Amino acid sequence: MTARNRAVIASRLFPPEVSAGAFRLGALARALVRRDWTVRVLTTRPPSHAPQAKDALGVEVRRWPVLRDAGGNVRGYVQYMSFDVPLVARLLCTKYDVAVAESPPTTGLVVALASAVRRRPFVYYAADVWTDGVISMGAPRIVVSVMRWMEHAVLTRAHSIISVSDEVTERLTLLGADSAAISTVGNGIDTDIFTPDGHSASEEIYFVYTGTMSEWQQPDVFIRAFAQIADRDPDVRLKFFGQGAVENDLRRLAQELVPGRVDFGGVVSPAESAAWIRGAVASLVSIAPGIGYDFAKPTKTYAAAASGTPVLFAGPSAGANLVTEAGLGRAVAFTPDAVATAMRELLTAAVDGTSANEGPRRAAWAQKHVSLRAVAEHVGRVVAEAAQTPTSKLDPASRRSSGESERRKS
Repeated sequence: MTARNRAVIASRLFPPEVSAGAFRLGALARALVRRDWTVRVLTTRPPSHAPQAKDALGVEVRRWPVLRDAGGNVRGYVQYMSFDVPLVARLLCTKYDVAVAESPPTTGLVVALASAVRRRPFVYYAADVWTDGVISMGAPRIVVSVMRWMEHAVLTRAHSIISVSDEVTERLTLLGADSAAISTVGNGIDTDIFTPDGHSASEEIYFVYTGTMSEWQQPDVFIRAFAQIADRDPDVRLKFFGQGAVENDLRRLAQELVPGRVDFGGVVSPAESAAWIRGAVASLVSIAPGIGYDFAKPTKTYAAAASGTPVLFAGPSAGANLVTEAGLGRAVAFTPDAVATAMRELLTAAVDGTSANEGPRRAAWAQKHVSLRAVAEHVGRVVAEAAQTPTSKLDPASRRSSGESERRKS
């Protein structure tokens, strides 16, 4: 009997936590199980506000207590260390044929170290570029230098790198990643949960924002825009679901500008999030321009499209072009005036039936282009190929030399 391949996934995020990172790794674990792999996940104990959910059948999930910030996130250097330091021993005590590391690069570096000791390949799942992130936050030069060194070290030691977009791939190569090692798989959404079919959470008229509320999204632009239309449309509400570093600031701003008209519902399950998106006038998505995340294409966009709901995107060209070219809704400048104008247009489209008529087309686009299962199957193939790497070819320098030789032959 052939021995089953063994994969270990190391990540601070995993279901039932509600985040894009948790969703994609949960889907990857299920994809590997479908390949008849043994899958072990080394992750954290979920926060108290995480929805209750059972682990996927066939996936062994081992959780570790970690430090979290006031919002329940593993976010910050001390919080990362509370996961990464014990992870060294956890990995060294785990037998595996290939490891998958999710960002931040500190976790990637731990997995790189353990995999080098065990002489096993590892795959780095790069959903974003952390060096750009710390620069955008105005971190001291020494912090930027250390992050750049860590990210470079992880990228050059990984057997394979998973990128979620062409824009991220370009940034990774600038940081030293071998382009031959990168597989650009795109992002995805669970189109079995996010679908036009099913109930809506409310009969109210509302715009909805779901997911992380952070500095690089600056969703206060939606509250400022809503304040411009609130008097003219007294029955319309604005709803936020999720949490993040700027949530309290958003609550204060809402109370100041439109008291009693903005609801904050906290973290909800994917199914509940889908129900709120399904019934919304539009799903609100933002990326603050010029702070290092202009390349981002948030999964909120895909969730709305899969649910048949129009997107109102405010931000740079990468996300805007996606919305415009696929006909997913409105893409506008990152200003309250531009967002307010789009809100009025979308309210009109909801009333005259235009939005409902376009819903099936948006959902069909999502089924074809951003199915999370299809993305996970692609990543699963990359992981399976990495697991077959001979030990003699695990050294990054020898792998690059071999790759260059193959390219010269072709």
